[in-house]
Amino acid sequence: MRSKRIRPYALTGGRTRPRYDLLVETLISVPNYDPSLSDSLMPESRMLYERARTRVSIAELSVLLTIPLGVVRVLVSDLATQGAIYIHPTAHAYQHDVNVLERILDGLKRLPV
Repeated sequence: MRSKRIRPYALTGGRTRPRYDLLVETLISVPNYDPSLSDSLMPESRMLYERARTRVSIAELSVLLTIPLGVVRVLVSDLATQGAIYIHPTAHAYQHDVNVLERILDGLKRLPV
């Protein structure tokens, strides 16, 4: 484990913006775990990759691994770009899909009061 004194920009190569829109509630998972990929990752990315073997949110990763949320977003985004991590769609992704919104509304109307 690296020293807690390493600044976040050192972990992200100075990048502050992720390639994907990752909300705190965004769930991620590893679709096809690859031990050799895990061995090749930097320690922080390896911890994220290993923890994401079970579905986990961006916020949970930040807390569990004590890595700042912005750093988690950038590192997860890098892993997703490599195809190592799957980013599950959030409700935010469906905000303009009228069909999905109508199905949700119909489901809510069917709930017993």
